[in-house]
Amino acid sequence: MSPPPRAVSDGPLSIQVILPPELPGVRVSRFRTDERLWRSVKERFSVTMTYSGRAEWWGHGKVRFTSPGTLDLKQSGQVHRDLRREGPSRFQVISFDEALVTGAREALGYPASSHLRRVQFAREQPTAAPFVRLHDLLGEDRVEPSNPLELQTALTEALSALATCFGDMDEPEWRARWPVRRALQALHDALEQGITLDALAERAGLDKFHLCRAFREEVGMPPYAYLTHLRISRAMGLLTQGLTPLEVALRVGLYDQSQLNRHFKRVIGLTPGQFARAVQ
Repeated sequence: MSPPPRAVSDGPLSIQVILPPELPGVRVSRFRTDERLWRSVKERFSVTMTYSGRAEWWGHGKVRFTSPGTLDLKQSGQVHRDLRREGPSRFQVISFDEALVTGAREALGYPASSHLRRVQFAREQPTAAPFVRLHDLLGEDRVEPSNPLELQTALTEALSALATCFGDMDEPEWRARWPVRRALQALHDALEQGITLDALAERAGLDKFHLCRAFREEVGMPPYAYLTHLRISRAMGLLTQGLTPLEVALRVGLYDQSQLNRHFKRVIGLTPGQFARAVQ
């Protein structure tokens, strides 16, 4: 019998990261935390189930509300910024490699768009059932081990449901957002090497003054903060692959392990070493 999953804690924050061997490309992260406010850039598509605590947060250009039983869908590159939290929180995040999401969309004939049109469900909604099933099978409250076929079927059904949530943006919206989208792509391309504001503005097709204003209004943080959070999201993925903090720092464009430790602790609440020990 395998040992029970372990969680790594730092004060009221507890994180547990699981890589199910039956589901390559899937990562399960379980969080218990206090009323601290979270801010992050998502590097993977994910579905979050909240079990306790309430939150008011900004994402997709809107203020949204999460309570027990809410399922939140996040897309790659999206900013999540908490505005308010009430009570101790417990939530589970299931994230997917982009290849899994792309494969589902292509197999089912859905548009090759990275824009999520549907981003929130209540647990009781029939359309949420595939996401709920996957969370239940991978949840910490499950007593008996899940059958691999059962897990793989649940993942396939969840990816199918996720594929139906994508859609193209309206043409006026697309045109208004295009300079910022170009800037976002430039930041992703420059993750390792970095980029100057002048070069970023040139890629976006705006002067730097209008770019900074448009970027903050749409993304919710300035370009430098976005790049820093993106680097930490990438660092989390590399740590789950077994790379050392020093190797990770160099792979995500940071000067050294000390700089990685400082940013990682501020964004995640744990050091890179603590986070690595939470992975199983």
